[in-house]
Amino acid sequence: MQFKIYMLHYTTYLLDKDAPWVTFVHGAGGSSAIWFRQIRDFKKSFNVLLVDLRGHGKSKNHVYEKLKQYSFDVIGDEVIEVLDHLRIKQSHFVGISLGTIIIREITERHPERVSSMILAGAIMKLNIRGQILMRLGILLKSVIPYLLLYKLFAFIIMPKKNHKASRNLFVQEAKKLYQKEFIRWFTLAAKVNPLLAFFRIKETPIPTLYVMGEEDYMFLPSITKLVKNHSSAKLEVVPACGHVVNVEKPEAFNQIALNFLNK
Repeated sequence: MQFKIYMLHYTTYLLDKDAPWVTFVHGAGGSSAIWFRQIRDFKKSFNVLLVDLRGHGKSKNHVYEKLKQYSFDVIGDEVIEVLDHLRIKQSHFVGISLGTIIIREITERHPERVSSMILAGAIMKLNIRGQILMRLGILLKSVIPYLLLYKLFAFIIMPKKNHKASRNLFVQEAKKLYQKEFIRWFTLAAKVNPLLAFFRIKETPIPTLYVMGEEDYMFLPSITKLVKNHSSAKLEVVPACGHVVNVEKPEAFNQIALNFLNK
C-alpha cells in the first residue's frame, strides 16, 4: 500500500496488526528501492515500512526548495512523523550507509521508539581518505555536475568489480536527485564528524547489529573497534562483499538480519 501526503513518501507491507514493525532507512543518493531484495523475506514475519528521505525517491516537495540547510535531527523527526501517522509505537530499524547515522540519531532522542538497530555499511568514522574525499567534494560541489562527483565517490567507496551492481544502483537512484538537493545532502555529510565522535563515545543500550562487508575498507576498521567497546553491539562481517551489503549479498544479509531480529 502506498501513500503520498505532505510528509515523507512511504510504503508499507502489512502482515498483521499485532506483528512487530521493521523500518528501512536508505542512504544519501539512494531511495527505498534499494531494499527490493529484502521485502519478500522480511514481510513473512514483520510489518514492513519503507521511507524515502526528503528529496529522494518519491519524497520530492517544493517546500524542501526553501530549506537552505539540512540537519540530522530534523531528518530523523521526519521519519518519526511517519511512524506517528501510522500509529507505530515502536519499530526495529534497518539502515544502510548514511541512513545508519539517521537511525543512530533517532535513538538518542526517541529511544522508546526503537526496538533494535541493524546498521549495514555503517558510517561511524571517516578515515583519512574519507576526510580528503569530503574536502575535495566541498571544493568541487558547485563547479562540476553532481552526478560526476557522485560517480567518483561511488567508485572510491566501492572500487572492486564485484561492487559494480551496487555502484550502478546508487548512481541510477542519484540521477533522480536535483543538483541543489545533492549539495544540501553533501553539505550535511561533510559536517558529520562531531556527531560521529559522540556516537563512538556514547554507547546506546538498544541492541545493535552491524553488518559490514569484508571489503568495506573505508568504514569496517572503525566499526570493528567500536564493537569491542560497546557491549550492546555485535558485528557480522560478510565475506567478499563491499559497502552496500544488502545489494551485493542479499541472501546473506537477510539471513543475518532475520536471525538477529528473531532472537
